[in-house]
Amino acid sequence: MTAPNHHPRTISHGDFRYITGVLHEQTGIWLAPGKETLVSGRLDKRIRALGLSDYSDYVRLLRDRRDEAELHHLINLLTTNETFFFREAQHFDYLRREVLPARRTGRPFRLWSAASSTGEEAYTAAMVLADTLPAGTWEIVGTDISTRVVERARKGLYPIEAAERIPRPMLRRFCLKGREEYEGLMTVTAELRSGVQFHRRNLIEDFRQLGRFDVIMLRNVMIYFNLETKRSLIPRLQEMLVPGGHLIIGSSESLNSIPSQLRMVEPSIYRWEGDARA
Repeated sequence: MTAPNHHPRTISHGDFRYITGVLHEQTGIWLAPGKETLVSGRLDKRIRALGLSDYSDYVRLLRDRRDEAELHHLINLLTTNETFFFREAQHFDYLRREVLPARRTGRPFRLWSAASSTGEEAYTAAMVLADTLPAGTWEIVGTDISTRVVERARKGLYPIEAAERIPRPMLRRFCLKGREEYEGLMTVTAELRSGVQFHRRNLIEDFRQLGRFDVIMLRNVMIYFNLETKRSLIPRLQEMLVPGGHLIIGSSESLNSIPSQLRMVEPSIYRWEGDARA
């Protein structure tokens, strides 16, 4: 007996506007009209699991309950978490070549992976820092709005295919091949994980408690924000940098039309000179 062939339910314009409006209100992510198939494809299984008949029922649930648990489900399902080790490798080359040799000594070098997803970006940066700086002189904070990917990042466990993009010397030093029940998987070493912390944080909320950083990486995220959200976010990120700190964004992104004191030093790499006394 074959399983039934379920097709995603059709979502009305009104339901789409309400659901994407909740997403924008909670995360700053803007899904414009035309993304109905994406939304229905990702939420259909959730609607079935809740025993609801259509998206109108789901909207009524959101309107009536608005509980944190369901909002987290919505955010986890609608946020994009595409990432891999050494993605846009030129940024890590710049980090090793320009940033680390000029770092201030006497305090830990701090890097923030501001949309860390399942952790590959943060652990890639950790490999570069651990390969360049003395042990105990650096720390990395990874944050993401999705509780699901934060939990996965903390485990540091990935399909063995993820190793293909990691340079061989770093793969040998910082990664372990899984055996027995972990066959087909790899993990980053405890040494590397000890320098990286992951937390759930929302970029449209207050994140100042994280402290200040030498480098903030916010790559391939602002493409999902409208101009108003970007103009609100960038000055707040600038305040999180130490003088001479860098903000690194995705190669397809730009800070054009966004007021700030950040100066582009290379495409997608910006520096804040700041107050030398800070």
